[in-house]
Amino acid sequence: MNDDHTRLLDLVERQAVVEVCTRMAWHADRREWEALKTVFADEVRLDYTSLDGGEPVVLSPERIVAGWSGVLGGFDATQHLVANHLVTLHGDTAACTASFQATHRLADPFGAPLWTLGGVYRFDLVRTDGEWRIRGVVMTAEWADGNKELMAKAAG
Repeated sequence: MNDDHTRLLDLVERQAVVEVCTRMAWHADRREWEALKTVFADEVRLDYTSLDGGEPVVLSPERIVAGWSGVLGGFDATQHLVANHLVTLHGDTAACTASFQATHRLADPFGAPLWTLGGVYRFDLVRTDGEWRIRGVVMTAEWADGNKELMAKAAG
């Protein structure tokens, strides 16, 4: 292959990785739970310990969606913006680091209706049957603003 063709293939793969990471946020915000399952590998290591403490967990797409739909589905609206993607490719694996800002809205007569969280996602991906799938997510919270109690209210 010539250099131009190699560079083009590299760009196509990088964009495919970014697309899958973006779809995770998009489908969650749109409550497209069945579509959300398709962005994940058969087992996914989730690490939200920067926010909640505890230990990372390994879950199936079905368990992830069951958990997320139970919390995110309780909000009036959510918006997860994912940007500034940096992609590293290694054959059939990839890593994507991106900034995020996640806003959660829930009417609350006793507090502010918004909770916004910002930080960095690190996605680890694997190519399966020619498609990129997320096999790991590390969310590193760097700042928050608003009513964090909305998470418990949305889950309840």
